[in-house]
Amino acid sequence: MAQTNYDQQYLLRDDIGKIAVLTFNRPEARNSLSIEMMSALQNQLESIAVDQGIHAAILRANGPAFCAGHDLKEVVGNRRRAFYERMMNKCNKLMLTIKRLPQPVIAAVEGVASAAGCQLVATCDLAIASDKSRFALPGVNIGLWCSTPMVAVSRTVSQKAAMELLLTGDLISADEAERIGLVNRVVAHDSARQEAMSLAEKIASRSRMVVGLGKEAFYRQSEMELDDAYTYASEVMIHNLLKDDATEGISAFVGKRAPQWKNG
Repeated sequence: MAQTNYDQQYLLRDDIGKIAVLTFNRPEARNSLSIEMMSALQNQLESIAVDQGIHAAILRANGPAFCAGHDLKEVVGNRRRAFYERMMNKCNKLMLTIKRLPQPVIAAVEGVASAAGCQLVATCDLAIASDKSRFALPGVNIGLWCSTPMVAVSRTVSQKAAMELLLTGDLISADEAERIGLVNRVVAHDSARQEAMSLAEKIASRSRMVVGLGKEAFYRQSEMELDDAYTYASEVMIHNLLKDDATEGISAFVGKRAPQWKNG
């Protein structure tokens, strides 16, 4: 896909088969989420959402940090309520776009992911971290509570694990992040992208329609009461069973052959 020069200053996109690889490209600023960085990522995600040829996306970064959170120089230089509202609205929209994207998004983390960067990892559907990665919600150290990162992280890890991150501001290791469920697995240094690609390729081999339907259903049911979740999930299952790809998948399984998906 062609990018604007504006986007390329902050974010690179490479489509590899059915997978879109988005790379933060502002290493000198530790890939912080400036207004421009968030705009570039939002633009690419919106493009991916309607791209029938893309089945999964990977989010990674150039340089020693995955993402250091919001750009504090920008925050200090624009000490106005209107700017802060604009910044938070952009960030909230970005996180919701990732959750609502039809395609799964995999974070491939090398280096530090802190504050809104840690929020980004928690928001992605899956996360692979190198053994040198570190994670933190350090706002309390500088007089800020990591309020919006708290939303994503507390929905990903246990309440006590989230509160410890929020109350101490301490960096945790990749192994600890895996233990509390912030990331799926830890791999050797410089291997996160390769592992994320392997995972993305596996996902991309499935029906795009089914994966999109399933991702939406997963997050919707997770916010429901148990009875409502079963009622909703049953309707999703019936809807799914009536789709061509379900017929093809079941027929292929019974016939001991590879399925030929109509929808991807």
